[in-house]
Parts: sequence; C-alpha cells; structure tokens
Amino acid sequence: MNLSRNKRPLYLQIMNILKDRILHGVYPLGSNIPSEPQLEQEFDVSKITIRNAIKELAQEGYLEKSSGKGTKVIRNASTSKLSKWKRFTEVLVEEGHQIHKQLLRAEVVTNEVGTEPYQLFGERCLFIERLYHLNDTPYIHYSHYLSMQMSNFELSDLNDQSLYELLEEHGITLEKYRDEFAAATAPSHVEEILHVKEGTPLLKRIRYSYDERGNLIEFSKGYYSTVMHNYVVNYDS
Repeated sequence: MNLSRNKRPLYLQIMNILKDRILHGVYPLGSNIPSEPQLEQEFDVSKITIRNAIKELAQEGYLEKSSGKGTKVIRNASTSKLSKWKRFTEVLVEEGHQIHKQLLRAEVVTNEVGTEPYQLFGERCLFIERLYHLNDTPYIHYSHYLSMQMSNFELSDLNDQSLYELLEEHGITLEKYRDEFAAATAPSHVEEILHVKEGTPLLKRIRYSYDERGNLIEFSKGYYSTVMHNYVVNYDS
C-alpha cells in the first residue's frame, strides 16, 4: 500500500488505517491483527514505524500486545465527537458485519448555479464520492462537498481512513452536525452503483458539518439500501 509522503508521520497514517479496519470489522473484536512482518510488507515501512503505530493503538485501548501470542483487538468502538450515540457503522460491526469503504472519486468540481453546493460553497468546491460495502455488497453511497480549503489534502487514503479523522489531522475540528433524513429515490448512476432497481425507495441522509467557528465545512448526501439493513441508532444513557 502506498502511503502519503506528506508532513504526516507514517506511523500515524498506519495507526489511522489500522484503527479504521478495527472500527469497520476487518479485524474483529478478540482477533489478532496481522503480524509486524506482515504489516511491514504491506505498508513498505520499517519495523519501528509499525511498532509505533501499534503502540499508539494500544495506548488508546484498541489493542493488547502479548508476548508470543500476537496483538489482539480488545476494543472496536470509538469515542465519536458526533454525539453520545454510537456511529451507525459501529452498530453494524457489533452485529458481526464487515464494512469496506471504496473511494470512487475525489476532485475539485464546478458547481452549477442554483444548486445547493453552489449556494453553500460558491462556484467551486472539493467533491468526494465514496461507496460503503456491507459484507462485500454495495450498501451506502456518499457524495461529500467540502470547502476549497481541503483541496490540497492527500485523499488517496480515504479507502482506509475516516474523512473526519483526516480533517482533524489537518487541524479542522468539527463541532456541530445537522442530519436530515427522508425516503427518496437516488439518481440513476447511484441506483446502478448500489445495484437497486430503478425507482427503489432508499433512505436519504443529508448532513451539514460545521467547525468550532460555525463555518460550514461539509455538505453530504448519503443513500442507504435499507432493504439490506435498517438504519440503527443506539443511544447510551
């Protein structure tokens, strides 16, 4: 796997990739992650880089390293800033599912006059298109529109990392979210990507994400093929 050779330390990039795999069930709770030599080969980095990444995850409570027994996953839930409730993907992982993310497109686009992205961000913005697979079957399609201040980010690792964690790595902290839900049909190309019949009602989620100063950072649309799995929110008391 090719890592970004920007200012972010390699061990932090690897740490975030491994954490994302844990949170999405690729490395299930109670299982061992790949050995250090395997990770060294996958990421083409030194042993000390891998050990630093594992050390960070152990300090955060995700991993436990035992001599001669490998490194075990002991926690698979994050402390999300979104709210006190668990992320939907965490609920799926707790049920034994695996989530795989696929980056479809990431580029600066010109917004059409009169569209919501134009009203929110002006003539140009960063557009990211991603697909989430539930147990290898297309499940959620996301379209993210972001402020141009993110246009110089290294985005290739969004296959293996949370968009919100990437923003935090660049000093952008999201403090407020507004989600809107509706039953809707998706654009034809989204229906094709999700492998659903034309006109199939889907759950549509629209999100507005703001930084600590109240500036809009992200506007996104998500289409969920809920015939596969209902959208679930578990609230902690």
